[in-house]
Amino acid sequence: MRINKYIAQSTGISRRMADRAVAAGRVTINGVTAEAGSAVSTDETVQLDGRTITPVVNTVTVMFHKPVGCVVSREGQGSLTIYDLLPDEYRLLKPIGRLDKNTSGLLLLTNDGNLANELTHPRYAKTKIYEVTLGKPLEPLHRQMINDHGINLEDGNSQLQLERIADGDDTRWRITMTEGRNRQIRRTFESLNYYVAALHRTHFGSYALGDLQPRRVQVITP
Repeated sequence: MRINKYIAQSTGISRRMADRAVAAGRVTINGVTAEAGSAVSTDETVQLDGRTITPVVNTVTVMFHKPVGCVVSREGQGSLTIYDLLPDEYRLLKPIGRLDKNTSGLLLLTNDGNLANELTHPRYAKTKIYEVTLGKPLEPLHRQMINDHGINLEDGNSQLQLERIADGDDTRWRITMTEGRNRQIRRTFESLNYYVAALHRTHFGSYALGDLQPRRVQVITP
């Protein structure tokens, strides 16, 4: 496999960061400084910063209840990251999709590339379910617009399926969607002058958060 993929599977960093490590001369293959695009096999010795690394063989997938206030990234730039909260044994796993800093709920992490592709590739159209709390009641016309025709955003139409969570409360809605564009839910409501006070993901494909508590991890059995 290519050296950047080998490093990514061994350390959990992205392939882009792996390319940077290679370009900086921090990677060796059998004692020789690696070059960009180098091919490497599992019987060769690869070192990063002088430490031997080996790709993960066994696949692991976990559900993590992400709290508000942490970012889905290895580089928080001053903010708390999910990797600050995850137990050591799961810190090499990569997130499947993302949740923004102020969104809580179900986040899947894995080292299974096939599963990650299945859950994120547009052709599979996996359902995601969120619960949103708005700063003011949603007007019936706006609900109809979002449900029936969608809202035009700068990156395309955004159509969400809305269901009231509690009778008589028009500030809290359950949202079902198959897309996952950046901040799509927040931008949809903001375009209609609604403030999203809270956003929480409960389902991703066949996975449900259930009663998993904030900051807790649950291993998913294959």
